[in-house]
Amino acid sequence: MKQLTHYDIQNTQKSFPITIVCDAIRTPENIGMCFRISESFGVKKIFLHENSPTVENRIVKKTARNTLNQIDYEYYTNFEETINKLKEEGNTIVGIEITDESVNIQDFDFSSKEKIVLLLGSERNGIENINLVDATVAIPMFGRNSSMNVIHSLAIALYETTNQLKSI
Repeated sequence: MKQLTHYDIQNTQKSFPITIVCDAIRTPENIGMCFRISESFGVKKIFLHENSPTVENRIVKKTARNTLNQIDYEYYTNFEETINKLKEEGNTIVGIEITDESVNIQDFDFSSKEKIVLLLGSERNGIENINLVDATVAIPMFGRNSSMNVIHSLAIALYETTNQLKSI
């Protein structure tokens, strides 16, 4: 067995109708990793709150590597206006959040949605206005902790979403 390098691997590049909205995420490492994981999964665009660290932040740049130049992004001021605009554009807003109505992520039918927004809340407060979402999905966990890092949640959600979408 031979371990492969970046030069040995040629990924099938594919883009998916997925947008990420980062609601009040303030940690530079999380913003940088959001770009990196989103680019890896063919995400179309990322929305960042105006109070999030900018892409000029040294830690964001270091963590994101070269993906800052490979994925479209936009800053927003008003959360509700942004979500409503995305809905008007035909997006289904899916919060990655534990609620009393959350569906286990593997049981949610992403393939029936034309355009998808995966909405990430802050680790401290969750999603700003949960009533704006069309659905919420939860990641089943088996330990004692009931939550995980927001970017780990995003990675799992993107894996499940693209896994369902790639066959259409």
